Amino acid sequence: MSKRQDALDYHSSGRKGKIEVITTKPCATSRDLSLAYSPGVAEPCLEIEKDPAMAYEYTAKGNLVAVVSNGTAVLGLGDIGAMAGKPVMEGKGVLFKRFADVDVFDIELNTKDSDEIIRTVKILEPTFGGINLEDIKGPECFYIEEELKKIMNIPVFHDDQHGTAIIANAGLINALEIVGKKIEDVKIVVNGAGAAGIACANMALVLGAKPENLYACDTKGVIYKGRQEGMNPFKERLANDTAARTLEDAMAGADVFFGVSAKGAVTPEMVKSMAKDPVIFAMANPDPEITPDEAKAVRDDVIVGTGRSDYNNQVNNVLCFPFLFRGALDTHATAINDEMKMAACLALANLAKQDVPDSVRKAYGNVEISFGREYLIPKPFDPRVLLHVAPAVAKAAMDSGVARRPIENMEKYKEHLEALQGRSKEIMRTLINKAKAQPKRVVFPEGEEEKILRAAQVLVEEGIAIPILLGDLKEINDKIQELGLDLKGVQIIDPATSDIRGEYIDELFELRQRKGITRAEAKRLIKKNRNYYGAMMVQHGDADALLSGLNHHYPETIRPALEVIGKQEGLSKVHGLYMLVFKKQVVFCADATVTIEPTAEELAETAILTAKKARHFDVEPKVAMLSFSNFGSAEHPLTLKVKRATALVKEWAPDLIVDGEIQANVALDPELTAIQYPFSKLKGDANVLIFPDLQSGNICYKLLNKLGGAETVGPILMGMKKPVHVLQRGDDVGDIINMAAVAVVDAQELADR
Repeated sequence: MSKRQDALDYHSSGRKGKIEVITTKPCATSRDLSLAYSPGVAEPCLEIEKDPAMAYEYTAKGNLVAVVSNGTAVLGLGDIGAMAGKPVMEGKGVLFKRFADVDVFDIELNTKDSDEIIRTVKILEPTFGGINLEDIKGPECFYIEEELKKIMNIPVFHDDQHGTAIIANAGLINALEIVGKKIEDVKIVVNGAGAAGIACANMALVLGAKPENLYACDTKGVIYKGRQEGMNPFKERLANDTAARTLEDAMAGADVFFGVSAKGAVTPEMVKSMAKDPVIFAMANPDPEITPDEAKAVRDDVIVGTGRSDYNNQVNNVLCFPFLFRGALDTHATAINDEMKMAACLALANLAKQDVPDSVRKAYGNVEISFGREYLIPKPFDPRVLLHVAPAVAKAAMDSGVARRPIENMEKYKEHLEALQGRSKEIMRTLINKAKAQPKRVVFPEGEEEKILRAAQVLVEEGIAIPILLGDLKEINDKIQELGLDLKGVQIIDPATSDIRGEYIDELFELRQRKGITRAEAKRLIKKNRNYYGAMMVQHGDADALLSGLNHHYPETIRPALEVIGKQEGLSKVHGLYMLVFKKQVVFCADATVTIEPTAEELAETAILTAKKARHFDVEPKVAMLSFSNFGSAEHPLTLKVKRATALVKEWAPDLIVDGEIQANVALDPELTAIQYPFSKLKGDANVLIFPDLQSGNICYKLLNKLGGAETVGPILMGMKKPVHVLQRGDDVGDIINMAAVAVVDAQELADR
């Protein structure tokens, strides 16, 4: 099937188009209806009449942006009209929602009269919290934006101008740093004197470029002082006192090229004529002025970015407008000013220098991504962009005096932004904050692993844990240097040469001498098996928790810990759980990892320990003891075991909300429970699911992960005397950080006993 047909089918299948309006409040009963509309709706109306600012409290205004276009400059399609441009405007709404949870109404205006557009947008001001002007041709777009900014008291932003400029100049900042040039010294050529080109030039000047070093070109050639043909006031501001008349003339000796013009506008000969280490942002859409391959075929010192996703250094406006508006809306800003644009630019430039999460690498084919000539600008699907750009913009709004609702606690605001990205971010942030309150020492036996080292960097920077790395000192230090990490001060121990290994050997022999281990075997295990060394560190009090398993099978990781540290007194064995995070809820599943055929007593232990762990995440546990029977509906040894386990939980933990034996659908269905089982303590709202055996639990959590879209955190080991947790082979850096936070909170609790 052709890409053309794919695109047409994408837009026409199912509900037509790409957007819909959904309600945020219930409307299922007559009471709901009376609150949503008449007579209840009169109350917020009266409050807004008294104080218009209350519209932000009682309506969607504060999270609603209008995407306004007349279709005169649509992508690479040109003047195709308002109606034909509607799919693009709907697409813009999709991006606003997907990347920053900003709601959008697309407004297509069937007029080319600039003043009519201005009047129309102005009278829409009560509806919206911000205006995004889109695909309006120049020079009209400049006039429209300038006039609307004068007369409106909400942010107005022409993305085609400023979005491109912000991202391209973020790339420029980093490119100049890599090649060792200062912006005030470089010669810059801008080809294309429309909305984006003029904005790119203006932002470069704000960054420190000298006007005499900036050469703007259009279809008539260089924009020079005294030129009459094809000029307007916006081009006039960029006119250079120069003898250069063609793009070829201007490119000679240039350090930087910004292109927002046409395919093939830059020739290989022009690239050859540029200065050493030239920087080229060829952003013509859909095909660049010169491709990276063409430029690199001419010279190997060139740095190239384009607007295309199939090349590195993509200048994609989705890196800007959702997050810029997020920060502006959240502060109820009256405008998006130069300070806010610059804050977004600098935030993007700085983010590109940070370690790239595994989730981003996976989204781009698991390729290596690190700051350098091929990675100057963050990737569009990097979730950290929201957390860096929006706060920077919000702070700039406050500092520059356009914020009507200042953000008092920026860290809390960042947590709020994380929550927009999903329930998993929100719930893990709760645990990470607990960990940061009192960081503990976590030993990592796989200290040479790249993911472990990158996770250690984050743990140190955010103050979540104090990592201890085990392994060969030279190998670990070489890897740290190769990855460009800063882990100065992090303790690195080689068990083979450690000064205290003798003490550990003696203690291991004493612990296991009646379990078949000789002194020679104890010596070999401590020197060669880092899981034993790490477990001994925790047992000795030289570390507070152990985290391992990235490159080991589960038994290889847990066995040393069980032999050295052991389970808690009074427990039959250790247990394991997984936390499954859905968009709107969290469910704890156990035992999905340790006990194959648990007894009733072991099931009861699992339930109580899992409920306790749920409270670590600030979740009040409601425990369902699962079976294929509902409260005696089927009598079988398997159902009787679960029934017995439920009775034991109620006996051992009388304050816990628990019931069973119960089928999974009943445990999660309020309506069914209310009708069929009104006596149950559970009301269809179970969040702790205890499975009758390992087989059912393990299968279920994996199905929920793969088919139900749940994010998993775990396995979380319960019942050890001291904190030990097991990583999985597929875990990424984020998973390691999450499990380290779990381990730290466990260690905190142990210290408080």
